Amino acid sequence: MKKNINKKIALVAGALGLPFYTRDALRKNGWDVYVVGLKNFYDPKLKPDIVVRLGGGGRAIREFKKRGIKKLTFVGAIGHPNLSDIRPDFWSLFVLINVLRHQRGYDSMAVALNKELEKRGFEIIAAQDIAPELAFEKAGIQTKLKPSARDKKDIERAIEVSHTIGAADIGASVVVDKQVVAVEAAEGTAKMLERVVEMRKNNKKISGVFAKMTKPGQDLRIDIPAIGVDTVNAVAAAKLRGIIVNTKTCFVVNKPAVIKQANKLGIFIVAIDE
Repeated sequence: MKKNINKKIALVAGALGLPFYTRDALRKNGWDVYVVGLKNFYDPKLKPDIVVRLGGGGRAIREFKKRGIKKLTFVGAIGHPNLSDIRPDFWSLFVLINVLRHQRGYDSMAVALNKELEKRGFEIIAAQDIAPELAFEKAGIQTKLKPSARDKKDIERAIEVSHTIGAADIGASVVVDKQVVAVEAAEGTAKMLERVVEMRKNNKKISGVFAKMTKPGQDLRIDIPAIGVDTVNAVAAAKLRGIIVNTKTCFVVNKPAVIKQANKLGIFIVAIDE
């Protein structure tokens, strides 16, 4: 039986567990998934169909065209690449030049990359749009523990600060305990939480919240916030009460495990529509 070409998609996979869950969710939803592993980032257990370095996009593009793939989705973390990884091939060089022209921050570069790929006939798709089960689909409390009146004030402040730093393309995460304790910058969410754990290691009281929110105007086809079990563990280690994320636009890596761990550690998770 001939496969429906409209259901072909290339999944460009970075690090950690998200590519596994995305691949499986897409296949469950009827997609013919061609997996591209980014060299030095992807987990070998993923067993991708092809491996390319960050600057080796030309090889992947040739495979997409040969296989009739016009839809792309990007998932997984990308850390600090080696210079050999970002050395661009002929195809990637022209894309990189145009992307760098728009470099005002991470988000602007992501938007520019998408535009360059679209010019070349590809459609960039947000994985959560075609596999909505990868995120919290409905707003509300997702765990047994519920926020207190004090927590709700911290939540309101965290949302406000997240929108402010997000609009400036600074970061997506913030920790609030009456006052702003930490804001994510170039180091990323995990490193920010490590700082908070160190800062609060002598705290006896558990209070405050961690928020990971979508940035205003963020292109969610290539840069998607995500939380996982490690996030829950870090929030508990930082002696915080809960986690705030957006519905539909924040990946939850292994959602059942995340909720189970949050319940075990006494952490609340709230998904909001803002």
